[in-house]
Amino acid sequence: MAEEKQEKKIIVDEDWKNKAQKEKEILKEKQAESKKEMPPQLPPGDLNALISLLATQAMFAMGFITTEEDKEPQKNLPLAKFHIDMLEALETKTKGNLTDQEAKLLADALSQLRMGFVSIAGK
Repeated sequence: MAEEKQEKKIIVDEDWKNKAQKEKEILKEKQAESKKEMPPQLPPGDLNALISLLATQAMFAMGFITTEEDKEPQKNLPLAKFHIDMLEALETKTKGNLTDQEAKLLADALSQLRMGFVSIAGK
């Protein structure tokens, strides 16, 4: 008795595949459009952000941060001193009005920047 093997047929609905592919493309386009429309998220404008901003500018002016990997960073010590002085003025004018965390952040930033400035200025 010979049994015949029945071949299973798989029916592929090409229309379904095309429709699914088009939906994926439409979704990608919508996501790309929504990214273009949304402005970049900025951190809250608080004292911590101001301290970070001034400290970053000072580090950039001292050449600790660069925008191009292959180039020697530009140093501008008068500009670095200006930003450090701005942080010192902020510390003086806000003395007694800061939270412990804010005071520590400001003191630590000033300490690090002063040490970096002395290191760079001595070379």
